[in-house]
Amino acid sequence: MLSWALTFLIIALVAAALGFTGIAGAASSIAQILFVIFLILFVVAMIARAVRGRPPV
Repeated sequence: MLSWALTFLIIALVAAALGFTGIAGAASSIAQILFVIFLILFVVAMIARAVRGRPPV
């Protein structure tokens, strides 16, 4: 999921450099949403691992 966020971030940067503001705005919004979803899933996974009692590797 993080790779998708990075992909949309790169698309947004390229589109912004070329002057396509609509596409750049949409791609950056998608990248932000995917990054937040990734962070939420990461925190849930860390909490689940801590509840199970397994030490981090």
